[in-house]
Amino acid sequence: MTEAIIGGAIEVHRELGPGLLESAYAECLAHELSLAGLAFAREVRVPVRYKGLALDCGYKVDFVVDRRVVVELKAVEGVLPVHEAQLMTYMRLLEIKTGLLINFHVPVLKSGIRRFRI
Repeated sequence: MTEAIIGGAIEVHRELGPGLLESAYAECLAHELSLAGLAFAREVRVPVRYKGLALDCGYKVDFVVDRRVVVELKAVEGVLPVHEAQLMTYMRLLEIKTGLLINFHVPVLKSGIRRFRI
């Protein structure tokens, strides 16, 4: 599953290169996921659970693919620990064990991809 997502992201990066906004990469990745026949949802709300309450605090994850992989996109100079913590928290709150953090602002996309498991 993650291989197909990564393949789509690599195709997007190959066509566009670094330097665009995250939203452009998200649109193109959605197209690639569709071409690959993957079921996905975009801008998925992440409820914050607190003492039995599910609170809508406005958090959204970029993609959830096949209800099994959380995908968070970035287009930043460098991925920071806070970006990794954000993805891990989204995974925990959504109860999804696999996540991909993809930073498109790199010369070679392979160096911008991080896979996480919880």
